[in-house]
Amino acid sequence: MTQVDSDREEFYREARQDLTGPMAGIRVLEIATTIAGPRIGGIFADYGADVIRVENRRTPDIARLLPPTMPGTDPPDGHMNAFCNKNKRSLHIDIRKPEGRDIFMQLAARSDVLVENFKKGTMAGWGCGYEDVKKVKPDIVYVSVTGFGQFGPFSNRPGYDPAAQAHSGIMWMNAHDDKDIPLRVPFFLADELGGLHGALGAMAALSHRARTGEGQHVDISLLDAVMDSNTGLTAMAGAGLPTPRWGNTISFATPAGVYACKDGHVFAGVLLDSHWRVLAGVIGCAEWANDPHYATFPARLKRRDEVEQRMQAWCANQTRAEVIAACEAIGVTAAPVNTPEEAVNEPHLQAREVLGAVMHPCGTEVRLNNPAPKFSRTPAKNRSYAPLVGQHTEEILDELGIPESERQRLRDLEAL
Repeated sequence: MTQVDSDREEFYREARQDLTGPMAGIRVLEIATTIAGPRIGGIFADYGADVIRVENRRTPDIARLLPPTMPGTDPPDGHMNAFCNKNKRSLHIDIRKPEGRDIFMQLAARSDVLVENFKKGTMAGWGCGYEDVKKVKPDIVYVSVTGFGQFGPFSNRPGYDPAAQAHSGIMWMNAHDDKDIPLRVPFFLADELGGLHGALGAMAALSHRARTGEGQHVDISLLDAVMDSNTGLTAMAGAGLPTPRWGNTISFATPAGVYACKDGHVFAGVLLDSHWRVLAGVIGCAEWANDPHYATFPARLKRRDEVEQRMQAWCANQTRAEVIAACEAIGVTAAPVNTPEEAVNEPHLQAREVLGAVMHPCGTEVRLNNPAPKFSRTPAKNRSYAPLVGQHTEEILDELGIPESERQRLRDLEAL
């Protein structure tokens, strides 16, 4: 047994095998599309909750169709759907029809959390809004995700991730200087943060319900989520402090940034003066270690160009592995600038089981992201691939006790 295996075994020594995760026993009813809403349900599903995803095969979620599709899947399945909707069950109904809505409300009455991400007022227009659901499930935790929230001057606007990035100031900040065109973050940051805040908000509401018996409506705005999770940028702007564009440079530290090596790039840097003193000798400027012009970070910031040039010159003569080894030996942070493919195949991330294999319904094995938190008592992991539309419809209708004669009537009405 390797040390990695031994450490993993020790971490999980008290793990329970009878639970799907820490949220086992919680039921989430999800009617949501694309990323932000499904991410909320996906986090609950990853943590062991029973998440029922309501879909309509006549108008499939665009996330199922967007390329690239996962290799070997039949029918071809979009990577966003595979990522967001694993570990869930899928029910095909049309809640725009009264009969479909009735089934939806029966499920809502048996659920702890409801997640939706339609434009403000849409669910209420279908008779499935918060006030409607509250009549059948008074303590429901009802989570609504929109671009701009349930109130405010822009609350009726449609809103997608890039709009939230643009509106929040993040897109403007994502440039090297004022000459650069602003860039969106190269993944759907607002959707991801909206999903994380939505899941966290729902769990907080469940905690409140456990103490008081009270449910509530949780309003998640993609814009709010980005404004809240930007490492103090909002606080700086609110206080009237300058917010210059720094690109890869870290405003309060030097040397710190991305440097070119013989075979690619690394990130490396120091904040603590004690780290600078040992790094200075490694990069060939030991005389600067205790020189008052360089020994403290305020002093180094005044000579940023000199310090950065010395760091870059040293890295240029090293491979990435050599830079990382040298920094690790003295306790200084350094990391390779990996491609996503390099990252997922690194031994460390494999040891951390960042990806876990699941079987697509057609029989193809697919590697998907495992839940990020590691729970020593209630481990969470990939259990099943994202379901086909309506894959669990009959199973769920069985649980509701709906007889075959009624199901056929619903099919004839195209509610099922």
